[in-house]
Amino acid sequence: MQKVRVPISSFQFGEVSDSLISRNDTPILNSSAQRVENFLVLPEGGLRKRHGLKHIHDYALTYDANTPYKSVLTSFIFDDDEEYVISIENQKLRAFRLLADGSVSLVATVTSDVNSAALPFDEDYANEYTFAQYGDVMWVCHPLFSPRLVTRTSLTTFEVSTFSFDTRADNSKIYQPYYNFQEQGVTLDPSATTGTGITLTTSADYWVAAHVGTTIRYHESEITITSVTSATVAVGDVVDTLKIRLAVLNPLRTIEGSSTVEVTHIAHGFAGGETIVIEDAAAVGGINTGNLNGTRTVGDIIDENTYTFTAGGSASSSEDGGGYVKIETHAPTTDWSEQAFSAVRGYPAAVCFHENRLVFGGTLAQPDTIWMSGIGKYFNFDVGDAGDTDSFDLTAATGQVNEIRYMVSNRDLQVFTGSGELYIPTYLNQAITPTNAQIRKQTPYGTEFILPASIDGATIFVQHDGHTVREYLYTESEDAYTASAVSTLSGHLIQHPRFMTVVHSGFDLADSYAFLVLESGEGALFSSNRAEKRASWTRVTTPGMFSSTIAVHNRLFTNVYDAAGNLHLCEFSEDVGLDLYLYKAVSTNTVDVSDLYNSGDVVDVIGIKDGKQSYLGEFTVTANEEVDLTLYSESAFTHAYVGKAFTAKIVSNPIDVTSGNGPVTGDVRGISNIILDLKGARSFKINNRSFSPDNAITGKKEIRVLGHSRDPQVTIEQKDPLPLQVNGLIAELVL
Repeated sequence: MQKVRVPISSFQFGEVSDSLISRNDTPILNSSAQRVENFLVLPEGGLRKRHGLKHIHDYALTYDANTPYKSVLTSFIFDDDEEYVISIENQKLRAFRLLADGSVSLVATVTSDVNSAALPFDEDYANEYTFAQYGDVMWVCHPLFSPRLVTRTSLTTFEVSTFSFDTRADNSKIYQPYYNFQEQGVTLDPSATTGTGITLTTSADYWVAAHVGTTIRYHESEITITSVTSATVAVGDVVDTLKIRLAVLNPLRTIEGSSTVEVTHIAHGFAGGETIVIEDAAAVGGINTGNLNGTRTVGDIIDENTYTFTAGGSASSSEDGGGYVKIETHAPTTDWSEQAFSAVRGYPAAVCFHENRLVFGGTLAQPDTIWMSGIGKYFNFDVGDAGDTDSFDLTAATGQVNEIRYMVSNRDLQVFTGSGELYIPTYLNQAITPTNAQIRKQTPYGTEFILPASIDGATIFVQHDGHTVREYLYTESEDAYTASAVSTLSGHLIQHPRFMTVVHSGFDLADSYAFLVLESGEGALFSSNRAEKRASWTRVTTPGMFSSTIAVHNRLFTNVYDAAGNLHLCEFSEDVGLDLYLYKAVSTNTVDVSDLYNSGDVVDVIGIKDGKQSYLGEFTVTANEEVDLTLYSESAFTHAYVGKAFTAKIVSNPIDVTSGNGPVTGDVRGISNIILDLKGARSFKINNRSFSPDNAITGKKEIRVLGHSRDPQVTIEQKDPLPLQVNGLIAELVL
């Protein structure tokens, strides 16, 4: 009989797939475990039992398998002293303020907008919303409704309004994006250049009932649709006189001795005989302004860009001129467009801020287009003259439609779509402008409907298949972005995540942790330290189910359904082994739990005396909604934690070794002795042997065990809500 000591010096790779069991050629096997449940991987590589879940608020909402996401959480941060957790619910918004003493208070509930209209938020699409915040205003976007503004009007009040674009001072122009949705060659024929109730006739079917209220742009003039008569006829009000400013400077050409004037008018769409009004034409070829400007009739059509009219006098020379010329007309034209955001075409799916521009991305009709506001003008999306500070739009014309879902402002503007990952590069010492902006496609994986998050210098996202987490990272060597999988070793944990957030320096530790809520209601916790080549995944469970989650700096919040299906807002807080816990003063041997628990509920109680925790066991809540502690001296405990205990568990990979004859994988072998390196450990089991020391164990603990198998493992488990930290272990293997 041979005995070999096998060390597991750390758990820096967390929980790994059992498909790795036979890979005894890799050091990962001895720095990981087959199951790591409800533990945090410490920066040093050990495992510490996770924080408990402190109860904050009962939503009075219950679980429904058809619409499980009753609340989606996001953060609202003005400064370090003014931070909020926002809950978006079905036609409702709630704001919770994080107070200076660490408590969280519901300060506002909003059920209608500033015009008393119902909020558009729908629990069917809750996990698809995107958010961006600047100062006291947060934008909420989804393709099915116009962007909403959540505005903080005081420390404790919020209001919701509909996003609207800036307008010109005379209200004759809306600074919004437009697009030519009609098929090529389709003309628009207004019945007049001014007035209300003019008819708008298209040469092919175009209008639908939802066009009512939208704006059509005839060349550069706007018409508001008031009704739809048929698929080819609509009725509208002209906002300003229908005019065209010709794009060509000096578009008029005279012919010596003739009153015929040629006009260069790009894609004019005229057939001949139309009445036009010429404005602002300067004298040219000896014809004065009075004989050029005014009402004229289109004569010969030379080509699609040129026609003639007869002036009021003859030219004394042949020359080009006229300056910048405007033409008032309502002639049929192919140069017309429709507002890009509407009930007909959909609204932006993604929103963010980048380089002092508000950026929208992807509508139902234009899923692969990005719109950027003017610099510092977040409500102005007018393209203007393509100046450096003007608004502009880009389309990801990469050979396939890229449905934009999210955008992240990082080193560059990162764009995540349903079919691949793109970016808009930021140039050295240059801002993004209409003349240098471009979209570059990088990787082909596609993104699930989960907001990507930044961690350890990279942006992590869930691949479209719902089973892989990748990090989007720029590499200098390739001068491009890569999207390497970071969940390969723990792919079994990644089962259709629905929400993700990153808490920086969370759980009172230096590392950053990404928390993913899975479709099953379990959670997965990821930590990364690229400099030390350390990454890990662990499993997180609760007696109920996790729902949406959000981090506010170093604090991590999550929605939790309890065992009865009631939804609660909670925070991972303190080294307390209880979920949905209340921290209460003990009064006359009783603890009032009426703000969460009901008569007959079974709860776990931890008593507090002189800052030390003592697990008192399970209790049944009395008819008075109290926990009765009469079995204990009143003076023994001043406060108590009351909640639901959760299980923390470590199951090692099969303990394996290579002997003189080669690997012993698959041979019957046993573990006779285990040396644990513990810190503050209380009440735990190891391979079904229970230990409940009077004082917490810190240091080495030797434990003798029995049993043989072909895959011997070490199982460490704790069901009592007490602290536990495992730094490593040594298993003595009997061959």
